[in-house]
Amino acid sequence: MTSMKQALIVMSTLVLLFGCSSTKLDSDVPVETRSTAATSSGSGAANSGQALAGTSSAATGGTAQSAVTPVDLTKVSPVVASNLPRVVYFDFDSYVVREEYRAAIETYAKLLAQDRNKRLAIEGHTDERGGREYNLALGQKRAEAVAKSLALFGAKEAQVDAVSFGKERPAVQGSDESAWAKNRRAELTSR
Repeated sequence: MTSMKQALIVMSTLVLLFGCSSTKLDSDVPVETRSTAATSSGSGAANSGQALAGTSSAATGGTAQSAVTPVDLTKVSPVVASNLPRVVYFDFDSYVVREEYRAAIETYAKLLAQDRNKRLAIEGHTDERGGREYNLALGQKRAEAVAKSLALFGAKEAQVDAVSFGKERPAVQGSDESAWAKNRRAELTSR
C-alpha cells in the first residue's frame, strides 16, 4: 500500500513539473532591477543605455521612476462625503452600533481627520417606550457609542459632540414597530 502511495506521489510530481515547464517566457520583455546595489554599481538596467517602458532613468540620476500617481486613502472625495448616511439606527433597547454602519462611520472619521477644524454633532434618540430619564440615558449611550466608533477610526474626541434627546424628537409618529424602528437612531450633523 505504501509503495502505491509513493508511486502516486512521484507521478503527480512529474505531471506537475512537466505541466509547469511547458510555459514559455517572453525574452523581449524588459526587466527592471530595483536593488540599490545594481543601480549604484553601474550594472543595472537603468545604466545600460536601454530605457525601460514607462520609466525615466536619465533625468533622475540612474533611478527609475513609476508613472503611477499615488492615491491617498485617507482622503475622502466630496462626492462620497455628500452621499454618506446621516442616521445610524439601533436595535430595541440597545446602543451597539451595527456592522452595516462601519463604512459610513469610518468615512466620517476620515473626513474629521482631514480637517481638524470640522466638528460633528451626534444626537441620540429613542422610541416612545420607556420613561423620560431612561430614554435620555439610552439616547446618550447611543450618541456616545457612535462618537467612540469615530474615535477608533481616527477622529479626535474634541471634534465630536454627543447629546441625547431621548424620545422628545421622534422622526416618525406612530406606535408600531416600523415607527419605533425609525425613532431608535443617532443623527450626525456637521457643525
